[in-house]
Amino acid sequence: MRKSLALAVAILFGLPGAAQQQGDAPGRIKARTELVIVPVTVKDSQGNLVSGIGRDEFRIFEDGVEQPVALFSNEAFPLSAVVLLDNDLSSKSASEVQDSLMSIAAGFGPSDEVSLMLFDQFPEPVLDFTADSDKLFTQLKRLRIDSSTSATATTSPAGVPPTLPPIPSVGNQNQTPGGTSPSSGVHFSPGTDKDLDDAVHAAGEALKSRGRDRRKIIFLISDGANSHHNKWSLDETTQLLLSADVSVYAVAVSSSFLKHGSGRLERYSHETGGDYFYASHRSDLERLYSALTEQARHQYTLAFVPQKTDHGQAYHTIEVRVRRPELDLLTRQGYYAAGIVR
Repeated sequence: MRKSLALAVAILFGLPGAAQQQGDAPGRIKARTELVIVPVTVKDSQGNLVSGIGRDEFRIFEDGVEQPVALFSNEAFPLSAVVLLDNDLSSKSASEVQDSLMSIAAGFGPSDEVSLMLFDQFPEPVLDFTADSDKLFTQLKRLRIDSSTSATATTSPAGVPPTLPPIPSVGNQNQTPGGTSPSSGVHFSPGTDKDLDDAVHAAGEALKSRGRDRRKIIFLISDGANSHHNKWSLDETTQLLLSADVSVYAVAVSSSFLKHGSGRLERYSHETGGDYFYASHRSDLERLYSALTEQARHQYTLAFVPQKTDHGQAYHTIEVRVRRPELDLLTRQGYYAAGIVR
């Protein structure tokens, strides 16, 4: 059973030798592996992860058309992660993040690979991908998070519970990914030099070439402030993330968040199938680090071959449903055709 599942996962990710193990003729390989990969997180009403859901309980829709589930896995995957740290926080938030940094290493296992990056006006790589936990711990111990008295997130008001469970998305799910609307809560922070979009784009570029046999995530810790001076827009950055199968797991910090919300962090998480939390204290941060990595690692993995939809268009919406009632599903809202496995 485990061997057949491992083989299915190998085919799902187009790994070398998978088709030969199946004995398929070379001419059939491409048709079999033009798969859209859809990681899915399932939670109950209390925000707890739900395990034990079978393949037949899931339904996938592309552009409103139901698609057969071609492959399914509920096994844990190793992570390729960029830990993206905001380097221009308020003094209080910078102190909380600084004191929690060493706990980040505890959330990753021996099969994971982690890169570190700081950002304010420009993204600054600090550590290239490594699976060496000692090296990661040493670099985290050396990091110093800068602060600014003007660092604050100014976004549209949004309902935000003062607890750790994920915050419900408020964006319009039917709009173009990365687009803004009156309800999206996405705005710029006047006066800030912090280029959040460029930093997320740089992290996505770093993850783009990592293997498809790994779960690729950006672990973003920020107050959500963003300038007018980004080279890359939210639309363009979201397109990169979706094309490269990268999910954003955002932790919002800053006391102004409870008052104003932080729509940009939420939008990146929502569009890419990641998750979004608010942390007000060091203890919250330390608990979230391990919880988020475990959530990313233990997603269900579905895949389908697109059928009966317009193959000529670049972007396609995705909807995943589960037959059990009262469950919340987190998955990416769509994909770009250039990002499918061939």
